[in-house]
Amino acid sequence: MTQDSFRPFETHLDEGQALKVLQAATLGAEDGELFLERRRSEALVLDDGRIRNASYDASEGFGLRAVKGEVCGYAHSTHLTENALRRAAETARLAVGDGGGTLADPPLGTNRRLYTDADPIAGATFAAKVEVLREIDAYARALDPRVVQVSATIAAGLQEVEILRPDGQRLADIRPMARLNVSVIVEQGGRRESGGTGGGGRTGLDALLTRDHWQATAREALRIALVNLEAEPAPAGVMDVVLGPGWPGVLLHEAVGHGLEGDFNRKGTSAFAGLMGQQVAAKGVTILDDGTIPDRRGSISVDDEGTPSGKNVLIEDGVLVGYMQDRQNARLMGVTPTGNGRRESFAHTPMPRMTNTYMLGGDADPADILAGLKDGIYAVGFGGGQVDITNGKFVFSCTEAYRVKNGRVGAPVKGATLIGDGATAMKHVRAIGNDMALDPGIGNCGKAGQWVPVGVGQPTLLIGGLTVGGSAA
Repeated sequence: MTQDSFRPFETHLDEGQALKVLQAATLGAEDGELFLERRRSEALVLDDGRIRNASYDASEGFGLRAVKGEVCGYAHSTHLTENALRRAAETARLAVGDGGGTLADPPLGTNRRLYTDADPIAGATFAAKVEVLREIDAYARALDPRVVQVSATIAAGLQEVEILRPDGQRLADIRPMARLNVSVIVEQGGRRESGGTGGGGRTGLDALLTRDHWQATAREALRIALVNLEAEPAPAGVMDVVLGPGWPGVLLHEAVGHGLEGDFNRKGTSAFAGLMGQQVAAKGVTILDDGTIPDRRGSISVDDEGTPSGKNVLIEDGVLVGYMQDRQNARLMGVTPTGNGRRESFAHTPMPRMTNTYMLGGDADPADILAGLKDGIYAVGFGGGQVDITNGKFVFSCTEAYRVKNGRVGAPVKGATLIGDGATAMKHVRAIGNDMALDPGIGNCGKAGQWVPVGVGQPTLLIGGLTVGGSAA
């Protein structure tokens, strides 16, 4: 435990009184909980040789929820007092109405710990972090005379949660997070291009701040920038695309993952609604959402309703076999919660969200997959993307991609976008590599205005017939 652990029922609230208030708020409800949270975060940003931002944020508060059917009553406050709790209970109680509901069974407890309890903010002094950022700046500039700007960020945080249920069950989780990012801008002949990389997870900062790690991160950022400096305009048209392993799984996350969240399927708004047990992807495609991987950015020992995270198979050998569920949607659909009830903070209600979503590897050699590509794109890095959940249509921009003809990887291309829909793309998977990898720990996922950390992953994939948007004929 941290030296100054979050103990709201010892320092702010009487547990017995809090439980009585919660029980009164959820009398006749089908579910509900008191979610208490303390969060601390720090970020240092060096840009163009100067510390541009050094921030430290701290917050604490609670959210009280009462659920009946599809209705949720929720109130939150930054004041951890009994008076604030009673006012919140009055608001949440409105969703229950005349009652009549039966309280759902509580989540199963767990002693599993997937990450350290240590506070990553305290892992290094402020001065030491500033010194590392300055060393990164000097090192990246010394690597190549074409480097004209360097940006580097060190970020760390600790989220501590306590969950009290109407039956008296208490659950807790302490969630660290650390990350190092580096980006560079290079210039040659009046042309400027950028490259960036980074990563981290639910660990301390120590490993990220070692010289070997940050130097490798700076070199990779420079490599991507130099690739883009030589890039040609991307072609346009329908063509086969090979996706690299790891971070390109963000396309899978957006195009398929969101469509497999329980709420969208219960409401019938997902492109995958009503397809349980049917073939929705090519044979060999197996997709999981797994919140149990130690130290990963998207992992959680328990979700924000207290359900232990799970290793949930969503698509198995191309067949849809499961959705990601929170407690409310699972109950309404008559299934078991999967440990995917997540919220951004105490000020938000939980909903079905992904953790670490990835595709299992196959048996193809990645080199053979590329060698078999006659005319297409090899995409290994992605930036922003968006998807329409109702039809699965997506648009993704590539940050690193190459033209491939007759099995030979040629010049890098700039401005490539991949356009398609998740259901069709998954059915057109023609080869699955044996090199499944997870991303380096950079994912954030937005849904209904809430952001949570996530992970993605996949092997090298050949997908036929994607539309590539570009500026070249």
